[in-house]
Amino acid sequence: MEKAKKIKLFVGIFYLTFIFIFLYYFFSKFSLQEIKGFTNYEFIKNNRDYFFELKNSNLFIISILFLIFAILWVFPFLGFGSPIALLGGFLFGPWLGTAVVVLGLSVGATFLYSFGNYFLKDLIREKFLNKYQNLEMKFKKSELFYLLIYRFIGGVPWQLSCLLPTIFNVRVSNFFIASLIGIIPQIFLAVSIGSGLEKVIDQNSEVPGIFDIIFTKEIYVPIIAFFSLIIITFFFRKKFYKE
Repeated sequence: MEKAKKIKLFVGIFYLTFIFIFLYYFFSKFSLQEIKGFTNYEFIKNNRDYFFELKNSNLFIISILFLIFAILWVFPFLGFGSPIALLGGFLFGPWLGTAVVVLGLSVGATFLYSFGNYFLKDLIREKFLNKYQNLEMKFKKSELFYLLIYRFIGGVPWQLSCLLPTIFNVRVSNFFIASLIGIIPQIFLAVSIGSGLEKVIDQNSEVPGIFDIIFTKEIYVPIIAFFSLIIITFFFRKKFYKE
């Protein structure tokens, strides 16, 4: 039994190490000039037109490909949710973008949770159980309800938030449902900001000023709502994580 735990732990640590090495090697291949080229306004605007023509003619296929990309972004590549949400809003708009991003992140998070629950549970319990032990009784009392709250309020880095529930051995189905519902508000707001950026680029042939971007209705409305959500969830976090 002890040998099996060590093998699982070794496999889990090997996987995480491999991912970090791969990502470091991948991004080290891009020079500063290449990165500047990809973020050049004219480059973005020109390719925006290309991708939108491609999307409009193959919406279903592009949506499926983006969904797969979102899943892989979370697992195995351990990416954060915000970049995917902004890109989803930029490409698909607020409604379809939210649906695709939420589904992709939820499936990817569930894969990551399942992986962590099998290979990293002992390590995670050792490192975090004392800090979050007060939540154990809450999850045992009503697993799905508290998972929904946990997903909604956030306050934990995305990758870690997918792994922490392994401490409480929650059901995979409950984890998926809670992720699918709980992350909708923050993802919708992030997707809306991405959609607003697309409209700003569409309406400006030259690089707009920072204040022109911020004071665009499609940008400042979701930003205000996003910060309001942060304030609300801050008070929920203090109560939820209170020892």
